[in-house]
Amino acid sequence: MQTQNIPPSRKDAETSEAGTSEATQAAPVSTTPVDMVRRLGRRSIVLVGMPGAGKSSVGRRLAKRLGLPFVDADEEIERAACMSIPEIFARRGEVEFREGEKRVVARLLQSGPSVLATGGGAFMSGETRDAVARQGVSVWLRADLHTLLKRVKKRTDRPLLAQGDPAQKLATLLQQRGDTYALADVIVDSRDVVHEMVVEEVIGAVQRHLIQYPEGTRYMSAPLGPADLAHAEPEPLAVGDITRSTVRVDLAGRPYDIYIGPGLLAEAGTHVTVLRKGARVAIVTDANVVAAGHLKTVQDSLSAAGIDHTAIVVEPGEKTKGWPGLQQVVEGLISARIERRDLVLALGGGVVGDLAGFAASVLRRGVDVVQAPTTLLSQVDSSVGGKTGINSPQGKNLVGAFHQPVLVLADTAALDTLPVREVRAGYAEVVKYGLLGDRALFDTLERDFAGVINGGPERITAVAASCMAKAAIVARDEKETGDRALLNLGHTFGHALEAGAGYSSRLLHGEGVAIGMALAFAFSARLGLCPGQDVTRAVRHLEAAGLPTRISDVPGELPDTDGLMTLIAQDKKVSRGALTFILVRGIGEAFVAKDVNPDEVRAFLAEMR
Repeated sequence: MQTQNIPPSRKDAETSEAGTSEATQAAPVSTTPVDMVRRLGRRSIVLVGMPGAGKSSVGRRLAKRLGLPFVDADEEIERAACMSIPEIFARRGEVEFREGEKRVVARLLQSGPSVLATGGGAFMSGETRDAVARQGVSVWLRADLHTLLKRVKKRTDRPLLAQGDPAQKLATLLQQRGDTYALADVIVDSRDVVHEMVVEEVIGAVQRHLIQYPEGTRYMSAPLGPADLAHAEPEPLAVGDITRSTVRVDLAGRPYDIYIGPGLLAEAGTHVTVLRKGARVAIVTDANVVAAGHLKTVQDSLSAAGIDHTAIVVEPGEKTKGWPGLQQVVEGLISARIERRDLVLALGGGVVGDLAGFAASVLRRGVDVVQAPTTLLSQVDSSVGGKTGINSPQGKNLVGAFHQPVLVLADTAALDTLPVREVRAGYAEVVKYGLLGDRALFDTLERDFAGVINGGPERITAVAASCMAKAAIVARDEKETGDRALLNLGHTFGHALEAGAGYSSRLLHGEGVAIGMALAFAFSARLGLCPGQDVTRAVRHLEAAGLPTRISDVPGELPDTDGLMTLIAQDKKVSRGALTFILVRGIGEAFVAKDVNPDEVRAFLAEMR
């Protein structure tokens, strides 16, 4: 998502500071769709952009999401003229069409709040832009030439593209109109991804614009100073040409946002101030994160915002996520005098997030936690959903609690400091979402995985897609009583291998999950559930991404088959001794299999060793 870098509104800053109750000051600012519609008031969301930008397809989904009517200006023009757009162009010419277009858009804007999709040339009119500025919020759905051409090449109802070379005409139009489209209030990239993802990015961009410019206010010409910023809404906007995304986790009564993009750690002070004015912050992190400079970045940001803070540094690695590590963190929080209105900020990978989150859940019977994940694995999985805990010698994550964060700051620039092995391990959790329930996502990852791993623009898209997938499941099943268990695809086998490797650097968590998913697909095929070609395709993709897929890929000694079965029997999904696995009927078709025959599992493992 790309948004214009506009400062927050003074009105909202003053409102935030003037709150009268402790609960009001402590709670995150509501940015639900209902609240967004309230902020819109009489204004409409007006989608502008090139033919093929997706204004109608995105607009219909956006309107449904917000509970607003959807209106297509071109359809209204055709209805009023009793002719199609090509016929109007042919009989009356473009000049007369544009005049009629201005009148129709002006009428639609006066009809009350809606999601309004305009024709490609509508925003070129200064009169129309003025009307939109008064009565709407304009959103440029920006798409590159390749995407536009792919979408319009089969359409015959676009009069400006009907003759000649469509690619050349699109390129010319894009060059002519781009600077004018850029005058829109917000800009969102309409990429070749599922429309729902673009819809969520439009919602996040418009929400922030509405907070900055409540209905009836004019644009501010002067930027805010530090004092104003300290009381402002969170402003996770675009940095240069790199996009950001926002994903909402819609838990009843306890919603929270996941901000995704570069530069978020440097903004921690602003986000914390908005979230909990006057709170003290205890940062829980590990030595690797300190060495990478991320702790200093966060501390500097908190200090600049005048926030009292302390840091608790643990040793990196899965072995820290046990009873001694928990005691270190809890005692550190008590020594820092962290109270229930303060915040714990988990800065690091999955180990730090799980450990800090669990410590926060038990400290004073519950202190809120902000997750600031710095690994790909934690950004797409462990920081979202509220699972916290520590390991036991008998198995992984056997002691813990559900403790949802109040905010997630997924700074994708932090991933640039990771060893490539860590990134590849995190990618296993990304591809998991495609393998368990989204074949189209898996198709995309097969094409784009190198960009995700190497830090291309595909990375932010992959993080956002993963968070959206998990947020949707968590919202339906927070405590894993139903389909949230699907998120454990590959984990039963993987956790057993991690425990067998002593939770050491011999096998990273994501590597264990990769082997576990390969085994889950192969075991499903053995049971006659999954076609062999899907097993081959899944395994080949994991291997292409540089991930292990066989038990023999784990260096060093592992427990024998009976030893692995003992570890599997300690899995959290075991119920009264019955084995539960996440199996598949194919790519994108995972399901929960209960009462799996342990003899079949044992025979399968013996064969796979």
